[in-house]
Amino acid sequence: MSVDAAAVDTPVIPATRAAPPPSALRRAAPALALFTAARLTGMALMALWAWHLGKSPLHLLGQSWDSIWYTRIATDGYGHTAVLEGGKVIQSDLAFFPLYPALIRAVSAVLPLSPGGAGLLISWTAALAAAWGIFAVVDRLHGRRIAILAVLLWGLLPHSVVLSMAYTEPLLVALAAWSLYAVLTRRWLWAGALAALAGLSRPNAVALVAAVVAAAGWEIVRGRRRKQPEWPGWQVWAGAALAPVGWAAYVLYVGVRKGDPLGGYFTVQAGWSSKFDFGSGTLGVLRRLVSRPEEFGSPIAMVILFVSLLLLALLLCDAESRPPLPLLVYAGVLVLITVGGAGYFESKPRFLLPAFPLLLPLACALAKARPRAAVVVTIALAGLSMGYGTYLVTVAPMPM
Repeated sequence: MSVDAAAVDTPVIPATRAAPPPSALRRAAPALALFTAARLTGMALMALWAWHLGKSPLHLLGQSWDSIWYTRIATDGYGHTAVLEGGKVIQSDLAFFPLYPALIRAVSAVLPLSPGGAGLLISWTAALAAAWGIFAVVDRLHGRRIAILAVLLWGLLPHSVVLSMAYTEPLLVALAAWSLYAVLTRRWLWAGALAALAGLSRPNAVALVAAVVAAAGWEIVRGRRRKQPEWPGWQVWAGAALAPVGWAAYVLYVGVRKGDPLGGYFTVQAGWSSKFDFGSGTLGVLRRLVSRPEEFGSPIAMVILFVSLLLLALLLCDAESRPPLPLLVYAGVLVLITVGGAGYFESKPRFLLPAFPLLLPLACALAKARPRAAVVVTIALAGLSMGYGTYLVTVAPMPM
């Protein structure tokens, strides 16, 4: 008995549920409502504590740490540097990608908002778009119930307060989620265009670029194996070509501006102590944690890194929750960059916020759990998320 080779060829994008119906937003409404409720509750608790400390909640959300750099770029353009440690370390604003500041400038020009207010409006809108995109991806793979749980879990991560701040993570996740959804539905031009935009938002958008290119490459290989000359079409090639354009263009722009087209951007990042060192920086922090007391943020960040590695292992090993190739590549590269990179260690959990596929094993487990157990776990996560988020914004001395 012969077996058709095409029947046993594992596709990069498995046959899944049908594309979302016209009422896709209505289908996602429960997930978006739970996400909004979680974030509003967290913001309310943070605001109460900020007022107790005599601080402005909106100022903390819109003008903290990286937000200050983004709003300055939006108003004054690039060219600002900070000199630290007696002139030995120079931090340049060229380390920050241009899409978010450009959006801040555009919104500020149209609406009567300060740069910080415009940044918050963009982040809050992008966070909702990201939650919808995550729902669409998980709903297509696992159904509505698990998709709702995945979105809720994403809104209750320990660092989810960043989704309510004038930071770039919400924008990146919105573009990444919908780009990955476009890959799953074989809309290759959309996938490539959204990945190109994401590449202008944050440096770790390279994970999305890798995911789109890997998915397109596998589609091309499968087409040749099955001897289908008409497939894949030119859209697959165009999507793969578009995906790296944004990220590569900005890296080259900074390189040319610094007089070193290929290495200039990485020199700028080195001024922020940001480089890929194969995890030696992470191991150094671990050694310090077990040898002397550290600030509260470092132990929490280390725990989150270990949990992310565990979730990645579960994602790879659990046949039920394992997603198709593009989501695996996307999550895997994000974890690799975060764990293997040096820099501000306390910021690493924020860098993992875009890695929403890591939540699939948890969402699948919650869907199987008894309702009472699921409620207890959700309440515990909410308490951790909102309490720690309040601490990060109002009290913590380290950057996020």
